[in-house]
Amino acid sequence: MKRVYVNEEWCLGCHLCEYYCAFANSGIKDMVKALKDVQINPRLRIEEAPGVSFAVSCRHCDEPLCVKGCITGSLHIENGVITFDKEKCVGCYTCILSCPYGAIMPSETGAVQKCELCLKNSFGTPACVKGCPNQAIVFEER
Repeated sequence: MKRVYVNEEWCLGCHLCEYYCAFANSGIKDMVKALKDVQINPRLRIEEAPGVSFAVSCRHCDEPLCVKGCITGSLHIENGVITFDKEKCVGCYTCILSCPYGAIMPSETGAVQKCELCLKNSFGTPACVKGCPNQAIVFEER
């Protein structure tokens, strides 16, 4: 299965992946209208430390602790991708606590949000991968 991988040695720390992610999940067709004067809430984030920066997103684990810990079944696996059903979520944040990578985050709606590889957006390739100017984020099978 294809997954998002990060080549941290190529990451510039530009945060463009965050903006492309926020735009892809905004539901608005115009990037300027979607992001201008708005605090973005992407489904991945850039972590920075002296000398290194990299994107953190869902790894779509083979045995995901977040899915096992989800008390309502809102997190489930579809064709190897961990997806999220917002309608079932009660906002208990058990999934946030159980994810060892910190890839699940609270959303603006009180539920959680996570990377779903842009499957619900019909992009084919995740928006963060398309928007990375240095190809530090790739979508491939390893």
